[in-house]
Amino acid sequence: MTKQHIVKKHIVTSYRNLSPEMQEAVREKYPTGFTDAMMRVDKPNGDFFYAVPFDTEEVAYLVKIDVKIDDNAQEEDEKDYYDDEIKGADDIQDDGGETTERSDDDIDI
Repeated sequence: MTKQHIVKKHIVTSYRNLSPEMQEAVREKYPTGFTDAMMRVDKPNGDFFYAVPFDTEEVAYLVKIDVKIDDNAQEEDEKDYYDDEIKGADDIQDDGGETTERSDDDIDI
């Protein structure tokens, strides 16, 4: 017995461009989502996209998946949330005298 070597077409397409039936088939293959199967594909110009493999009998698809990338993460890391300088701290002086204790109920009128 000899096996026939079937050459499949290889197609890269967006999930949005698939027919509703093909989209359903992709969802059935990945019932818990694409995260575990997703791969990053780097293009020669430096761009990239994320995709999941999906095969039919005739075609081997690489299905592009839209991924929102959080570009603000690095900006947030660079912010200094722990600035120890307290505004107005230089204006506070210890006069060495008595301290008057106040409760939360005290109101200045």
